[in-house]
Amino acid sequence: MLQKLAKVILGAAVTFLSSGTAFTQIDTTVVAEVNGVKLTVADLEQEESAKLLQAHNQYYQAEKKALEDLIEKTLLQQKAKQEGLSVEQLVDRDIKSQVQDPTEDQMKVYYEGLETDQPYEAVRGKILEKIRQLRTDKARAAYVRVLRAQSNVIVELASPSANVNLQNAYTLGPKHALVTLVEFADYECPYCQKVASDLNKLQDEFGDKLAFVFKDFPLPMHSHAQKAAEAARCAGKQGKFWEYHDELFRSRQLDVERLKADAVALHLDGSQFEKCLDSGEESTDVQRDREEGVKLGLSGTPSFFVNGHFYSGALDYTALHQIVAQQIEASPRESTVADKTSAPLRKGSSNACVQPRGGASVAASD
Repeated sequence: MLQKLAKVILGAAVTFLSSGTAFTQIDTTVVAEVNGVKLTVADLEQEESAKLLQAHNQYYQAEKKALEDLIEKTLLQQKAKQEGLSVEQLVDRDIKSQVQDPTEDQMKVYYEGLETDQPYEAVRGKILEKIRQLRTDKARAAYVRVLRAQSNVIVELASPSANVNLQNAYTLGPKHALVTLVEFADYECPYCQKVASDLNKLQDEFGDKLAFVFKDFPLPMHSHAQKAAEAARCAGKQGKFWEYHDELFRSRQLDVERLKADAVALHLDGSQFEKCLDSGEESTDVQRDREEGVKLGLSGTPSFFVNGHFYSGALDYTALHQIVAQQIEASPRESTVADKTSAPLRKGSSNACVQPRGGASVAASD
């Protein structure tokens, strides 16, 4: 592991690569045997994923933070060596010397924001040191960003994996795209609403290299999410899932009457749509997606699997773009994605909500 964490190569530009293939391979390593029945790592991950995915992800986040700290340390060490200085001397010269002390007025404003009964003069020294440290940390981060931008940093660190079933899921993009992005989302979740435009932008930018899959994960505290998910699927039965899906995230109006009005605006057969929605005809499929999310151990929305790589929370466009781009770079010219011919395709391309977006089963990893 130390060798893996220390694999930092410096040069001319910043590059991030994935260590895995497009989708994880089934791990047949035997971890237990019960009355002659061999249990493998794949069995464990599949059957106990709800217990394991979030635990793996927590460890991965801690490992990722430790790796970033190690990269920073290595960058500073190498810069110091180039300058003939110790790291401490480099930090004093290029970072601490650039930090200005706060004015008395600035410290008093900081003091006013504190919940303390002590007089200003009694805590003035601590306030000064605190602001100095905050400004030093900010200057250090900016300095390291410059060093990193002048360097070539290759990060190879795999995140946890799980199995996402894409059978009958609504998919936008080619069957064999280099990258498949799966989103578990809730139409009422503000973070899902916010990221929707970023996902559309990614689809426009990457074109046929990217396929987008939507999975329903309505959260219990969102009273309109379940019915909105059913409505989108009712629209899908008339061939307009994606148009309806986009409208839900655009308008953010999810009461039943508005759901029916949206169907009329999209020129759907109103009576057919209302019958589908009022009868709960699509509720089973919505719940099937949600149950899969629960089994995967998902705790909120949006949750993403990019070529199986697990990412949780409201990632912004920059982060999503980097994730997709690195997967395209790591993918072979000809996609090895499992056949998804049964998933309906839409032609063309055009902080998370936490609970109290077909074909073969696809393995997920980072």
